[in-house]
Amino acid sequence: MYRYIGNKTKLLPYIVDKVQSLIGEEGTVADVMAGTGSVSFELRKKGYKLISSDMMTYSYHHLVVNLLLGEYPQFKGLNSSYESVLRYLNELPPREGFFYKEFSPNGNPSSNTEPRKYFTSNNASRIDAIREQINEWISEYKITPFEESLLKHTLIMAVNDVANISGTYGYFLSSFKKTSLADMMLKPEELYSDNYKGHLVYKGFAEDVATNISSDLCYLDPPYMKRQYAANYHILETVARGDFPDAIGKSGLRDWWDQHSKLCTKTKGLQSFETIIGKMNCPKFLISYSEDGLFTLDQLIECFSKFGEVYVDSIDYNRFKSNDSKLPPKLQEYLITVIKNN
Repeated sequence: MYRYIGNKTKLLPYIVDKVQSLIGEEGTVADVMAGTGSVSFELRKKGYKLISSDMMTYSYHHLVVNLLLGEYPQFKGLNSSYESVLRYLNELPPREGFFYKEFSPNGNPSSNTEPRKYFTSNNASRIDAIREQINEWISEYKITPFEESLLKHTLIMAVNDVANISGTYGYFLSSFKKTSLADMMLKPEELYSDNYKGHLVYKGFAEDVATNISSDLCYLDPPYMKRQYAANYHILETVARGDFPDAIGKSGLRDWWDQHSKLCTKTKGLQSFETIIGKMNCPKFLISYSEDGLFTLDQLIECFSKFGEVYVDSIDYNRFKSNDSKLPPKLQEYLITVIKNN
């Protein structure tokens, strides 16, 4: 997919093994901070039933595709197929719209800042054309919610291929890198055909959706640091929402406070953990965390021990770091199990 803060792709074997040891090879797993859906998707492939959610709109569309689609929607409202729709979108004439104005070097940002270089002007205008066409189809009821999610997921992946960024969308690079100079192209998503019935996907904060969930196990992958996902992936959120927000400051941030996570704060993070574990009808929790996180392992154990027995598995992990980082190359990732008292 794309570089995503805290992505668990490399830890998937450990997570799956732990889930199997805790509930066996079948059952219902909640994944309420699912991000791009890599853990949910892997558990789907292993045969589990998933109840997955995230607060970000782009994550919601990823989850719909990763969990609820096993065959391509028919696009009856467009009298077309998925691949034909992509060809049509790829061939649309460029439009000098919101992305061109706010996120390209030939743009004229509404905040009177210097033009931004998230995308080449050509790619920004192609994003505008495709995004506005999808909006038009939605307003005319020509595509279903599943079709919307598939098209937006496909567009987001294409946007990632040509974004002029180092990792997140917190800021753009001063010069265009080679991959960002290529023409953006929508590519068909390959769908996994097995076990796509019976899953549930929600959008919202884990603290809120926890009340409505009953599962055999809940996997929690909370943010470790103060960096907010809503700020670091603001452009993907705008693609996913299809809206035209004020682009604020040099980086063009949208107003993201409605998606501000308490788990990124030392003052309210532990309280959020307590809310989620306390509210959910679930006997077992598996929490991913890192020694680089806001809270120490001792703080987490003290918090989780209020609910039952706590066990910790430590995993040696290669740290992602910049070339001038003085941090050691290895760190400890934790898989913390909480068995709630009856």
